[in-house]
Amino acid sequence: MPSRRSALAGAAFLPLAAPLFSRLAHAQQDITFFRILTGGTVGTYFPIGGLIANAISNPPGSRPCNEGGSCGVPGLVATSVASNGSVANVAAIAAGTAQSGFVQSDIAHWAYNGTGIYQGRPKVDGLRAIANLYPESIQLVVRKGSGIKSVPDLRGRKVSLDEPGSGTLVDARLILSAFGVSEKDLKAEYFRAQQVADSLKDGTVDAFFSVSGWPQSAVADLAATVGIELVPIAGPQVDALVSQFPFFSIEEIPDNAYRGVAGVRTVSVHAIWATSSKQGEELIYKVTAALWNPATRKLLDSGHAKGREIRLETATTGLGIPLHAGAEKFYKEQGLIK
Repeated sequence: MPSRRSALAGAAFLPLAAPLFSRLAHAQQDITFFRILTGGTVGTYFPIGGLIANAISNPPGSRPCNEGGSCGVPGLVATSVASNGSVANVAAIAAGTAQSGFVQSDIAHWAYNGTGIYQGRPKVDGLRAIANLYPESIQLVVRKGSGIKSVPDLRGRKVSLDEPGSGTLVDARLILSAFGVSEKDLKAEYFRAQQVADSLKDGTVDAFFSVSGWPQSAVADLAATVGIELVPIAGPQVDALVSQFPFFSIEEIPDNAYRGVAGVRTVSVHAIWATSSKQGEELIYKVTAALWNPATRKLLDSGHAKGREIRLETATTGLGIPLHAGAEKFYKEQGLIK
């Protein structure tokens, strides 16, 4: 039989130990891992993916949301994973090797319908949207003083169109075609986003295309070091392109989006957070709710500049593919869709 002292000691210990025992009990819960495929580490997808992964995660043992802890999905551990971009992300979602990924709206549209670059290939008809995130500008970057002032000026120049499997490569080809320029007219290169900035610095390329939310870190670094200019992607050719492909929108990159660089008129697509119809309705409902939790709003507003453009009121616009049933349920509750 325990002594009075040991009994009292045990009694005194219990209130302090209770939270620990509670957390240990919670730690026995099942963990759900949820990957978000993004893009190259120097682009916009990767840091935005990190913000969202942090927001929707709530590992077992975490403090509850109402006690200052994570307001994510209980038991969920989300990770932001670098990838080759939209086309590669669609393939991974279709294969079931990733639970979700960021995809350009044009790539998502073509994959779902089996058109465009997916013509003659199996439709990825299980592709579903969680949310429209923000517009992605098609940026044509050249070194300051290059003399390249328009898309046709790229003829005969060393131009990186981005790597195979990327959405940027697809859009660069569409824009070149709209202006009557083919890849054979260029000294085309296909550098990864991570290396193209160094290639512009050392003269390996004269120009490169980038599809990302501005300011993109690699472009900002170039503006601050070697000096760059943005080339407008505008004119009747582009107006016709937007009419032909409704996932394109006219956009303005403002002056000083990059320090000391004049703004230009260009086109944009939408960054879509996509998943598979095979993901459970309840899980995606909870993930969607966590994305739009007020605590997530604080993270997005204090992180990357594009985070501030991720808004609930535009979550269902410009998707190009159907919503996942779980996301659709959430947006119906919010009155965004009927």
